[in-house]
Amino acid sequence: MSEVSGNRPIKFRILEFLLDEKERWNYEIVSKIQEEYNMHGNYNRDSINFDIIELASGGMLKDVEQKVDEDGIYKKGFLLHKYVITDFGKARGSDACLRYV
Repeated sequence: MSEVSGNRPIKFRILEFLLDEKERWNYEIVSKIQEEYNMHGNYNRDSINFDIIELASGGMLKDVEQKVDEDGIYKKGFLLHKYVITDFGKARGSDACLRYV
């Protein structure tokens, strides 16, 4: 694990990564987390993506755009999502003492 992630739960790190309020595609978030946590392979990729979906379902991330992965960036034919952190996500991140890194 990198110095940034430490022992932080992945969902907290996802929120922390998005605290800068930039919109990011799910594959950008997934690849960053895979790198930081040394989690390679399709199973880990999909597990991290599921964490993102759970954060969005909980209202902490907002899905702002979608497109089909025609180039195989994440998974060919898969629906890609672009997310941004919500005010609720920022508040929850603040509650967890996360900081912009």
